[in-house]
Amino acid sequence: MEERKLELTITEELYRELQRIAEAVGDDNLAGVATAGLAQWIGWRTAELDSRDPAQRYFVNEALDALLEGKK
Repeated sequence: MEERKLELTITEELYRELQRIAEAVGDDNLAGVATAGLAQWIGWRTAELDSRDPAQRYFVNEALDALLEGKK
């Protein structure tokens, strides 16, 4: 699987919560814990989008298209 690097800047509060979760699961790799959390969130959101009316699934893309049309 190809990997991509993503650099994030997070608030101190979010960082502390990430540390707390990592300690609770016994993992000192904060990047790994954050990646696992992101993967879970993406799974939830994907399932939510897949259960929507097909006509409304891509509303974000449509909104971006409309914005880009206005900039021409």
